[in-house]
Order: sequence, then C-alpha cells, then structure tokens
Amino acid sequence: MVGINELKSGLVIRLENKLFTVIGCDHVKPGKGAAFVRTRLKNLETGSVLDRTFRASDKLEDIYIEEKTLQYLYADDTTLHFMDVETYEQQTIPRSIVGDGINFLKENMEITAVYHEHRLLTVALPITVNLVITETDPGLKGDTAKAGNKPAVLETGGTVQVPLFVQSGDKIKIDTRTGSYIERVSS
Repeated sequence: MVGINELKSGLVIRLENKLFTVIGCDHVKPGKGAAFVRTRLKNLETGSVLDRTFRASDKLEDIYIEEKTLQYLYADDTTLHFMDVETYEQQTIPRSIVGDGINFLKENMEITAVYHEHRLLTVALPITVNLVITETDPGLKGDTAKAGNKPAVLETGGTVQVPLFVQSGDKIKIDTRTGSYIERVSS
C-alpha cells in the first residue's frame, strides 16, 4: 500500500480492480482542511485518461511492473514479432497493443514492453524516431517559411503531415506520441 503523499508520475496503481499509471499529480495543502492530491491516471488496458482526487487518509495499492527491452523483427497479418534483447527469445505481440505506433516501427528498433504478472500491458516506442520519406508531392521553390502541410509516406508505410519544403528522400524526426513532424535531420 502507498499513501497519497508518495504518489508520483510513472507509479502504477490498482484502482477499482483496474491498473492505472499516474501521468500527473498535484499535491495540494489548502490553508483550511486536509491535504489532498489531484491526479491524472491512464488506464493501462484501454488507454483512457481520468482525473481523480484522493484525500490524505486514502491508501492505494501500488503494483509491481516489469519492463523489458524488445527488438522489432517483422510483422505478419495479425501480430508483430519481437526478440527479448536479454534472453533472445522471440515474442509475438498483437498489432492492437502497439496501435498507431506500428506506423513508426522499423526493423531492429528497440521498444519497451511493460508486463504485470507475466501479462503484457503496453508497449512504449522511443519518443522520437528518424525515418526516410519515400513518397510525397514535390515542394515548390521558395516554400521554406510558408504555412501549410502535405502528406508524406514513410519508409515504414505510415503517413505523416510535413511542411511543403520537405522532399522525397529526406530524413525527418517524428514524435511517436502524437505522430507529428518535428524537423528535418541530416542523413
């Protein structure tokens, strides 16, 4: 059990028989009354986020999770195949667990898999990845500062919106959390 004064971002707790990770917490000590904590919790199974306030007397069950580094090997129709970098064992993960992150997975890329009691909860890609654009409309000369975006197909098959000046063959940095273009990078 953990008291509310020990809550911090990244902690995994059990609440109403569901597992949540704390993605934000604000400890409040009002002038009158008891202290409390406002939290933002993310459900590890559904990905939904909820706001919850806890009083000083509340106790929460903290959960032990195990993180493993896995290396992406290849994909088939319904699953993705990974290798545990420590044991070299191959593991299959349903595409649904990776979600939209599959658009940014490149062979040999390492991800973090989160387990609880030997059950996979979620996977986390690196925050940013560098990928090559394989196809996009040609940019116009002078389109270096003008606002506007166009779709670009990545080497992984995913699509992102990029500024008009980005060309096919350019390597770009992408935020995997939002799927958005960050910057063009040198090869």
